[in-house]
Amino acid sequence: MSSPAEFYRSLPPISKAYGTICVLATTAFQLGLYDFRSIALVHKLVFSHFQVWRLITNFFFLGNFSINFGIRLLMIARYGVQLEKGPFERRTADFLWMMIFGALTLLVLSAIPIFWSPFLGISLVFMLVYVWSREFPNANVNIYGLVALKAFYLPWAMLALDVIFGSPIMPDLLGIIAGHLYYFLTVLHPLAGGKNILQTPRWVHKVVARWRIGAPPPSSRTQPAPGTGGTTFRGRSYRLSG
Repeated sequence: MSSPAEFYRSLPPISKAYGTICVLATTAFQLGLYDFRSIALVHKLVFSHFQVWRLITNFFFLGNFSINFGIRLLMIARYGVQLEKGPFERRTADFLWMMIFGALTLLVLSAIPIFWSPFLGISLVFMLVYVWSREFPNANVNIYGLVALKAFYLPWAMLALDVIFGSPIMPDLLGIIAGHLYYFLTVLHPLAGGKNILQTPRWVHKVVARWRIGAPPPSSRTQPAPGTGGTTFRGRSYRLSG
């Protein structure tokens, strides 16, 4: 069995970075190093006082140390890591772009008063869960030891359980909306004959290459064509590298 340090080093870069920043943000809050209201998404302060950092920092606060915080962190460690090591293997730029697109979508949705939330980190994590459920729809999952079901239904089951346990429904629902929009634009629409209009921008590839984040993408000479054998098909977006 690997040690915690070895496990941490084995994590893929984007999921590891996001989870680490979330832990550091909560730790700093618990130590009283900052007021969580100073990083919350408050549109009036963003636009009238130019506190633009709030557009980013709100994604890194998942709440204080609690069972719910631990669950969200485990969701990153399981579903985010499995996505990054599976369908997005050697596609670090595509995974990073998915996270950026999800964050931008959530920011746009939060501008609608009924969808507003001061912290969108839980929604971003739930987006990962939704995309994972579409990439591994037939996987068997067990929720809290209470419910066993196929992964395709996981987001809706977790949303229902959160409502039953008294958690707000809106963060989960926003994550589902953002996740479905990403999956529709990158997978369902192209599979139906449409164009992939959400290809990873070149600047994201340049950032990943410049900072040497993750493994380099596979060469087009060695990547097997769909339907010719080679790598096992693990999810519909696995074939759609921008």
